[in-house]
Amino acid sequence: MKAYRALLGTLAATALAMAPACRNTAQGVKEDSRQNAEKAQQEAKELARKIGAEAKETGAKIGEAAKEVGGKVTEGAKDVGEKVKTGAKEVASEVGAVKQTVDVKAHLLAAKNIDSAHIEVDTDAEAKTVTLRGTVPTAGQKKAAEKVARENAEGYRVRNLLTVAKK
Repeated sequence: MKAYRALLGTLAATALAMAPACRNTAQGVKEDSRQNAEKAQQEAKELARKIGAEAKETGAKIGEAAKEVGGKVTEGAKDVGEKVKTGAKEVASEVGAVKQTVDVKAHLLAAKNIDSAHIEVDTDAEAKTVTLRGTVPTAGQKKAAEKVARENAEGYRVRNLLTVAKK
């Protein structure tokens, strides 16, 4: 039993001797954990700074590209606008020419002193010219047809290419 007590005493003395070492090891682990946490925080801050700088640079590139695209869209819109404007003028001119043709033909048909059955009326919008073609039975009807055309083709020049042909 003495040997047993001696062994217990030795074990107790060893345990007491090692207790500060265990405490130091625990404190070392805590200190290592704290240092590792600080290091991780520093790395996270640096990574966030790099990501922020890259995002700013990417945003600037996107902004420049957007400006360039916007400029091209503006140019395209101006071009389309000009073409629409030109097209509208051309359509208006053609509509005006058709109106002149219809007006002159209607008045020729309504004129009781003109046999308009063989008269064609053509209108050139670009040249602003109304042309009478075909045949009439008398020189008087040719002259009367030209007068009707001039009175009803406002802003247009009248070309009388009618021929006199007796039936």
